[in-house]
Amino acid sequence: MEQTIQRRDLLKAGLAVSALATSASAQPMETVRVAFVGVGGRGTGLLRVVLKLPGVKVNALADINEANLARAQKVVTDAGQAKPEGYSRSETDFRRLCDRDDLDLVINATPWQWHTPISVAAMNAGKHTATEVPAALTVEECWQLVETSEKTGKHCTMLENDCYYREVLMILTMIRAGLLGEPLYAEAGYLHDLRTVKFNTVPHGEPWRLEHTVKRNGNLYPTHPMGPLAWWMDINRGDRLSHLVSMSSKPSAMKAFAIREFGADDYRAKTDYKLGDVNVTLLKTERGRTITLWFNTNSPRVKEHLLRIQGSKGAFSSLMDKIFIEGRSNRGDTENWRGRHDWEETAEYRKEYESALWKVKGDDSRGSGHGGGDYMEMYRLIKNLREGRPPDIDVYDAAAWSVISPLSEASVADRSQPMEVPDFTRGKWKIRAPIDPDQIV
Repeated sequence: MEQTIQRRDLLKAGLAVSALATSASAQPMETVRVAFVGVGGRGTGLLRVVLKLPGVKVNALADINEANLARAQKVVTDAGQAKPEGYSRSETDFRRLCDRDDLDLVINATPWQWHTPISVAAMNAGKHTATEVPAALTVEECWQLVETSEKTGKHCTMLENDCYYREVLMILTMIRAGLLGEPLYAEAGYLHDLRTVKFNTVPHGEPWRLEHTVKRNGNLYPTHPMGPLAWWMDINRGDRLSHLVSMSSKPSAMKAFAIREFGADDYRAKTDYKLGDVNVTLLKTERGRTITLWFNTNSPRVKEHLLRIQGSKGAFSSLMDKIFIEGRSNRGDTENWRGRHDWEETAEYRKEYESALWKVKGDDSRGSGHGGGDYMEMYRLIKNLREGRPPDIDVYDAAAWSVISPLSEASVADRSQPMEVPDFTRGKWKIRAPIDPDQIV
């Protein structure tokens, strides 16, 4: 009962805060005039999704690769729109693009080191911005995003598609209904063998990732697992990340792969890779909840979509796609605590707790990347802008989820010492509204 009252109070107070922010920074717009910076594989994929949405006009594209730029321009014209102007003079030609007066939103799908500079340039030029993940690479960049958004009154959102997965929103709906009780612990990970991607031996490789593997050691890609857990645990909206500790195993698999694939005399085989093969980061929240994040992109393995949550009344595991609810899954045997505890399939729960978004837009999302998540995130971004509403994922979320990366590096480098997580909301987490799945539709 107390938890329900607290959530109701937070919703009321948070809605008031959101209304103030919306009136200060965004007005409804019939058409969202869009530009893309970075139209390689990822950027072009998002461009195709955006062009399927109503109320969108693509006016400009930027990429230093002329072939990528020409391909993306053709994607736009094939969709029936005029050929967008191209920007490809240099890596900083996005500044000319941002200065255009016919743009409302700049979408950024470039290598990581450009995410903050492009987002800041767009906001300072009077445009809303949406960046691929992570939004920033350093604590200082996280604060730069927050302070620029607050100063300019422009939205800075992060394109975290994992938040829109079907099971993520279903579990969020169940949490709001009280089925799992209070969330106490959650676990997630980015577990994906990316060695061929880093070494650029496959189509759509991303060789720029290799430099990060050579020079950095920590959780370099935390937002995919953190995003869903943040929504489930009301991070920045009733709770906040307090501190973390992080440790990495030794690096081994990258060099072994390079020796096998390229030969012992190849420069890639002789390179030392700083990134440990497996990183584990533990986080504590202000309200006493705990989180484990796993990161492994160097090891030979099958990709896993790890998402687990333990509440005071039950638990969910995405790997099994099963759920346990006390008093329901154990057939009401609450008197005998040694009684049967059987996992249940989620299919029956989905009939009752399917999220509003997937009920309405599930069919439309078919065929888009990441199990429909790409469509859902872009649909919600454009819809919110057209209606003059703040994005589902705002600049405070972008900063709090992204800052895990540099803080994990600092902890690993200091023998897993605790690192304080900055409060980017400056106390507003206490009154901001929790994510309401019924409003994400």
